[in-house]
Amino acid sequence: MMKENKLRRLLTEGKGSVATRILSPSPTIFEEAAATGIFDYLEFLAEYSPYDLDLLANIARTCELYDTGTLIKVDLQNRHFVAQKAMAAGFQAILFTDHKTVDEVKESIYMTMPDTGDGRGRMGYPNNRWIGCRGHVPQMEYAKMCADTVRIFMVEKKDTMENFEAICKVPGVDMVQFGPSDFSMSCGFDFKDHKEEVRAIEREMIRIALANGVQPRVEIDTLAQAEHYRELGVKHFCVGDEVRVQKAYWNSTCKDVKNLKDAL
Repeated sequence: MMKENKLRRLLTEGKGSVATRILSPSPTIFEEAAATGIFDYLEFLAEYSPYDLDLLANIARTCELYDTGTLIKVDLQNRHFVAQKAMAAGFQAILFTDHKTVDEVKESIYMTMPDTGDGRGRMGYPNNRWIGCRGHVPQMEYAKMCADTVRIFMVEKKDTMENFEAICKVPGVDMVQFGPSDFSMSCGFDFKDHKEEVRAIEREMIRIALANGVQPRVEIDTLAQAEHYRELGVKHFCVGDEVRVQKAYWNSTCKDVKNLKDAL
């Protein structure tokens, strides 16, 4: 299995990264994306998708074949269980959702850091593929792998922004990502009616994160968007979304062919 955490290395070296989002619970889709050689890691949208625990291991195995890292986006309520299972299966990064307070962030970090007797973490030595299934990886080597897991936090609540500077100072917060839709809902309005206001808050989030040594990650669909965020200091991009890409194709080329057929 691939023991180097690719995203962690890129963060340590101060380099950028490129990923994409996949919702389909199918290792075949992950293999198609990984085989392109374009992506440093792939994001599995477990928050939006049906899945089982076998799938997590199969996604990790598939991506490792192509030297591609893995990230899982988890729900709030069962985040500790899913994050620990995903890490034990081979995932190298966790995207936590819906956190509002410093204490919630600290708790998620604590539950996914190794329990090495120093009080930093609560995760043990699970007999899963991350340690070779039979304990082939020595405990302290495993502990380093566990600690090196990249922990990313969504900033998608009004309360989160109010606590954001303090959240950035929590040891173990590696990256952050703004969520305009959830943020807008938490403010009691629709994003489409307050786009400029919300985008200004996102820019402020990026500024605060970088000032505190935390790397912002952004979701984009175009090169122009990448250039905009790069000017703000962003190095980490998640480009495209499986469902959005499909819908765009269906509503363009597929629709054009249907219109041609109907005109015959």
